[in-house]
Amino acid sequence: MTSKKFVVNIPEFDEARPVAEIVQIASKFNSRIYLISGTKKINAKSIMGMMSLGLCNNEEIEIEADGDDSVGAVDAIINYMSPSK
Repeated sequence: MTSKKFVVNIPEFDEARPVAEIVQIASKFNSRIYLISGTKKINAKSIMGMMSLGLCNNEEIEIEADGDDSVGAVDAIINYMSPSK
């Protein structure tokens, strides 16, 4: 299992588009992938679940992935949600 905390920093944030993009990225991987915010642990491959997460910029969240490609999955989602400047 791979797990990391990071701060959400999506340029031009509007909730619907980033959520759909995250689900598409997560769906490319075989691993089970979850985003954790407070007491919510959401399957990153579920559009409805991700919409319920209510992501906001500058929010610290955790990502967990379990599977043979978990490191790549975590890195890909963090690179989208919190790109280096």
